[in-house]
Amino acid sequence: MIDFILQHALGMIAIIFFINIVYVTLFTIRMIFTLKGQRYSAALVSIVEVIIYIVGLGLVLDNLTQIHNLIAYAIGYAIGVLVGMKIEEKLALGYITVNVITKEYEPDIPNALRDKGYGVTNWVAYGREGERLMMEILTSRKSERDLYASVKHLDPHAFIISHETKAFFGGFWVKGVRR
Repeated sequence: MIDFILQHALGMIAIIFFINIVYVTLFTIRMIFTLKGQRYSAALVSIVEVIIYIVGLGLVLDNLTQIHNLIAYAIGYAIGVLVGMKIEEKLALGYITVNVITKEYEPDIPNALRDKGYGVTNWVAYGREGERLMMEILTSRKSERDLYASVKHLDPHAFIISHETKAFFGGFWVKGVRR
């Protein structure tokens, strides 16, 4: 059966295409694990990734005269990047720090966010047009969208900046994470 598929152009294109989607998806996931410091997960994924890569590349190199195989390889690669990114969004590993600046100094906003389980540190800041409420919030990436929605609900004009948090130590929120 495999020989039959490999001898027919459409079968070969489909195999190369799907192999490359799987390979690049695994490559993306491995890179994410590596960047997040999950070395054992990255190592396990890399074993499967390399096997799939060698098989797919071998098929293309054995049939290098067939331009459609190269095109299938390239398109499979591109789709694999998209699939890997989508999986990364779903995994949402790690934490982010979100800085929120509201136009009005309103103490109810930090308390409303705390009631939803977010760790909030707030202070009065001064901007071009006067006093502002500044909040720094640490949350998991899985909660990122909910946090943005909560902030927008409390202040539709809030200025929001987020960045990835590599490490954090101490504080009220860390105790909750450990539990």
